Amino acid sequence: MLLAFLLLALQAPADPALFDAATGYRTARYRAVVPAPPEGVTRIGVDEVRALHAKGAPLIDVTPAEGAIRDPASGHWRLAMPHDSLPGAHWFPEAGRGVPAAGIESWFVMGVARVTHGSKARPLVVFCLADCWMSWNAALRLHRAGYVDVRWFADGIDGWKEAGLPVKRVVPAR
Repeated sequence: MLLAFLLLALQAPADPALFDAATGYRTARYRAVVPAPPEGVTRIGVDEVRALHAKGAPLIDVTPAEGAIRDPASGHWRLAMPHDSLPGAHWFPEAGRGVPAAGIESWFVMGVARVTHGSKARPLVVFCLADCWMSWNAALRLHRAGYVDVRWFADGIDGWKEAGLPVKRVVPAR
């Protein structure tokens, strides 16, 4: 009975108020259970993240920078608090919002192009925190930008820490 309920819950239509009708991106209540990866994106776990990163796959962190301000002219961020992430991660705060602030989406896509050296075939690992729709949005955004091997680490920084792995202080990508 429980299995039947869970299957029905996963198939139930999403609350349309939480999603942009034109793009399909989640636009509100980002911290909630995410039932499946976006179309064209593969969900992976911590062991696959470690293996991919060891082979050179970029780690793309889209955790929001609460209280931070980005100067659109210079691209510099004034952070309200420091951020710890997976060692070697490239942090693109706010890039996972359903409707990013002006300039964020282009900064994100151009920044990812820089860290991939322009290769859209190179595997990418996108993450945020556990139960966070921002990484889901960002993974879909990169897939739509033409990246063909986008991997979504749904457990994010929380799952990394739960596995007993170290984090490192990062600053927003330039």
